[in-house]
Amino acid sequence: MLDDNITDSITHRVANKTFTFTTPAADSPIEVLNEYYWTEEKEPHFSRRKLILARHPEVAKLTGYETKTKWYVIGVVLLQFYVAYYLRNTPIFNWKFIALAYVIGATANQALFLAIHELSHNLLFKKPIHNKIFAVFTNLPIGIPYAASFQPYHQLHHKFLGDKYLDADLPTKFESVILSNVLGKVFFATFQILFYALRPMFVTQIKFTSIHLLNIVAQVSTDYVLVQLCGWHAFGYFIMSSFLAGSLHPCAGHFIAEHYVLNENNRARTELKDGISISADLLPPETYSYYGSLNLLTWNVGYHNEHHDFPYIAWTKLPELRRIAHEFYDPLPQVKSWCGVIWYFCFDDINTLWNRVKRDGKEKHGTSINNLDQNN
Repeated sequence: MLDDNITDSITHRVANKTFTFTTPAADSPIEVLNEYYWTEEKEPHFSRRKLILARHPEVAKLTGYETKTKWYVIGVVLLQFYVAYYLRNTPIFNWKFIALAYVIGATANQALFLAIHELSHNLLFKKPIHNKIFAVFTNLPIGIPYAASFQPYHQLHHKFLGDKYLDADLPTKFESVILSNVLGKVFFATFQILFYALRPMFVTQIKFTSIHLLNIVAQVSTDYVLVQLCGWHAFGYFIMSSFLAGSLHPCAGHFIAEHYVLNENNRARTELKDGISISADLLPPETYSYYGSLNLLTWNVGYHNEHHDFPYIAWTKLPELRRIAHEFYDPLPQVKSWCGVIWYFCFDDINTLWNRVKRDGKEKHGTSINNLDQNN
């Protein structure tokens, strides 16, 4: 934490220009210290997509679904059911149960979360309805129905990145006020799966569809049969796996790594003028990619700038996109470690829940959430 009347001078390079700016002192007004990065600038992915397509039109050929993904997903689902059956007579708080739930279960269910993410972009099958139905199947080892709701919320995240009304990935002001301290951040990182599950209902609402009903009926029926045949411990394995997948687990680092403005990417909030906390020239990048080995377990979700630039390119083609358009991606800030992200998010004072880029949501007035095209 900075001493009361001490400021740090920071130099940063943006768009080939060097800026030097000063971090506010710890006794700066609370309006300066505790605020998001408010901006009127549009999100960067649309414009970068246009530039990449103009220079590399061959990138368009990378779009489309990946046929082999479904076989991997089926394998992960069957693995989870097998381990649940294996642990049917093992006490939930037994060391073996917890170890298997953390090492196998959490890793597998994180893969299923992100398979549902691929399905939300229709990247496993040609027809959208087939992706929706398969997402219901993919949801089964997670234990709680969520796949049907994830797609429309995730579409909003892409279409209205940073919108305070429509992007449910953003922490609310209540979360930021209460949890922007060491204990709060540790609590957030430990229980972040609950924040991602519950926050959307408080931010915006979506239309209930027949796919939501199918998701609920299929999940509740499967859970009931599992409990009847294998007992509550098997179902408990599913729930613990899902909880740990979004907790202090290496693969869970992607939740924070993707859009939080951390460490040297942080910018000084030197003033609040007309609701804007930072100049456009100093607007920090708001999406970050990770190119490490954990991508092998998470459908390359670490290629997150690439994914937001081209959300209809399947996970297997994202490394090729980066190779083709390397001049666009190599200069961008990168995350080196998802484990490291969790650590320095929790224990570095400069990193808080306020470290997100937000937009004022003027688009909300012209958007009907219930009328979003569910076939996209």
